Amino acid sequence: MPPIMVEHNGLDMCLNKYCHSSSSSSSSEQDKKMFSKLKLSLSGDYPRKNAEILSGQYGTNLLLIGLALMLAISHHGPSVKEEHLLSFVTCLMILQLIWMMWYILVRERQKNTRTEKDVHATTCWIRGGLTLLALLSLIMDAFRIGYYVGYRSCVSAVLGVYPVIHATHTIAQVHFLWFHIKDVIKSFETFERFGVIHAVFTNLLLWCNGVMSEAEHFLNNHMRRLSALGYGNLTIVHSEPHCNCTTSTCSMFSSSLFYLYPFNVEYHIFVSAMLFVMWKNIGRTIDLSSNRKRLATKTQCLTVGPILGLLALASTIGILVVYVTHVEESLKMREAAISMFYIYGIVMLVFMCSAGASGLIIYRADHVPLDTSKNPSRQLDTELLFGSSIGSWLMSWCSIVAVLEADSSPPYRWTNLIYSLLIVLEKYIQNLFIVESLYRKQEDGEREDPELPASPEIFSVTSSLAPPYNGIINRAYVTPDRTCSTMENEQEESGQVYRCPRKPSEVPLTVGNKVKEPTNIKRQILKNIAVFLIMCNISLWILPAFGCRPQYDNGLEQETFGFSIWTTVLNFAIPLNLFYRMHSVASLFEVFRRV
Repeated sequence: MPPIMVEHNGLDMCLNKYCHSSSSSSSSEQDKKMFSKLKLSLSGDYPRKNAEILSGQYGTNLLLIGLALMLAISHHGPSVKEEHLLSFVTCLMILQLIWMMWYILVRERQKNTRTEKDVHATTCWIRGGLTLLALLSLIMDAFRIGYYVGYRSCVSAVLGVYPVIHATHTIAQVHFLWFHIKDVIKSFETFERFGVIHAVFTNLLLWCNGVMSEAEHFLNNHMRRLSALGYGNLTIVHSEPHCNCTTSTCSMFSSSLFYLYPFNVEYHIFVSAMLFVMWKNIGRTIDLSSNRKRLATKTQCLTVGPILGLLALASTIGILVVYVTHVEESLKMREAAISMFYIYGIVMLVFMCSAGASGLIIYRADHVPLDTSKNPSRQLDTELLFGSSIGSWLMSWCSIVAVLEADSSPPYRWTNLIYSLLIVLEKYIQNLFIVESLYRKQEDGEREDPELPASPEIFSVTSSLAPPYNGIINRAYVTPDRTCSTMENEQEESGQVYRCPRKPSEVPLTVGNKVKEPTNIKRQILKNIAVFLIMCNISLWILPAFGCRPQYDNGLEQETFGFSIWTTVLNFAIPLNLFYRMHSVASLFEVFRRV
């Protein structure tokens, strides 16, 4: 027995030694595989992350250079003038034009290769709205050129070159938005990242420049009214050239510019958001199952929402006319105009809160899960909604503090308090309604055209509906349509055109993008809510955009925070509030189409 045990022990030692050597060799192979995978991941991901960080820092510094020039110009010192800022912005626009021309030429040379597109990046109606804003910006550029012609003897040539370059930049950029904004770039990624981010921050800088010019205009008007009421020690900056105009239209051009600034400002901020989505899509792998364009649902029984929305819009125009004409009159008329604005705002916000809360209640009753698929455009929409709400919330809470702490008690004191609280509540409810609508999964029966197959089977060889077969079968004989469609897909990928005869379907085909659906009371209510909120947000954008800004005129906040601090808050908050309203209109229109 002992020798046997020794032999067994020796055998065990040999086996253990062999196993140890084999395990060490396998572990070394695993280490090599892990190292190669790590090396591959480092070589694949690190350049992309570095390009994102470097291009982001490049764009941020471009914006900061422009902001530094703007702050120096706002001081009205002799060293930095408006011509320096316009020269810098003109150079940025020329660089963007060169990049867009290069990008279009490269795409034309690669037109035989298939370019991936993100269908969620934008929609036709958004690009149509941006085209309309671009046309108004071109009219503003024409007015600037006319203004320069009248004063060309005593102003810098930059004031004439800037509108020409800006008009060219606008036309080229609209073309780029229509034909290339959905592209998912997979070639020259690092270079393209810098080009796209350059375009993003160039438009942001143009937005900041428009916001600064508009804020300066409203501030001068506010100080002019304060001087008329007897407040002294206010310096009003006059920006007119020190020479006579050679034409009779200079004053018309100068005054008309400020009515077009709101459209130009919204154009540039929306373009920068769309280009940012394009920047996020560079090098992205598109998920084919989620990269499908959702079909617009059929609109039925749409009456209450449009009627109430048109009523709100008509009352808004009336309030704007009355406020602008009466705020510069006597103190009594001024207080009456401000009180009228706050009462109107309270009624409008109560209806908006009720509409948004009704939509949320309908959503809570359905218990439909949220869509968590990756969508950079939808994620950016959500972040912009929350980010732009900050300006209005800051303004509202400052007004609440001023109302509670002010010594004076004008007739609109407590209506200002109620209005400010409702502004905070309305944005809470509207943001929740929009986000839940955009992230909400549609029901299976309502999501797609019934003639279209589910996405996992679009590129599959066999259908899940086909019965299982054993042995060899002739697929072309059993499913000739599927073979035909497969041949068609292969021909399309190679750039050829192939069409097959289609078997008539027993299910009637839908026309256009509309999906024929049964009448649904919940859907009708949600569509009416979306239309009503769209019209209300347009109304609340029109008022501050065209001069109805009681935050400048009521005096309560200025008494509490001081003139300089309160005007700084307004110069920060009002542009964000304007963008919030216009962005809400775009998001609510998408909600209307998806419901």
